[in-house]
Amino acid sequence: MKILLSLILLFSFPNTYMEIQTIRESSFVIVNKANNKLAYIKEGKVIEIFPVGTGKSNELTPEGVFTFIVKAKNPYYRKGNIPGGDPRNPLGSRWIGFDANGTDGRIYGVHGTNAPWSIGKYISNGCVRMKNSDVERLYELIPLQSKIIITMSSKSFKQLAKEYSKL
Repeated sequence: MKILLSLILLFSFPNTYMEIQTIRESSFVIVNKANNKLAYIKEGKVIEIFPVGTGKSNELTPEGVFTFIVKAKNPYYRKGNIPGGDPRNPLGSRWIGFDANGTDGRIYGVHGTNAPWSIGKYISNGCVRMKNSDVERLYELIPLQSKIIITMSSKSFKQLAKEYSKL
């Protein structure tokens, strides 16, 4: 089905299809759990680096190459039945969900927080936390279907960007 849709888009709107592909493939995110930083990469270059919070233990935030598949403004927090926009909502102002461990983008995500003091710490249950202002910026920059690479590495973001730009 995905191939058929791609072919329809390619033949019906060749320029639009190629622009979507180029945008998606030219930007991605790297999260390095070794230093709790997230880098936004565009066209193989490190554009911005943000501090983040990751899992309380190393295995909670999964490592690998995943795809952003869900975006939400003022996300609803299901576990606590807290509406989006509520100051008690631990997901903050944005949710950018990815498909780690075969999930649907609603379990693992990059999101804001109502506890900005937690940024830079190993504190989450698996998600990647950002300051609300930072995740709002990333939300606007990163398109759906972009990749997120989560690693534990001593390499620089410049080195990692070069390695992963070949994906």
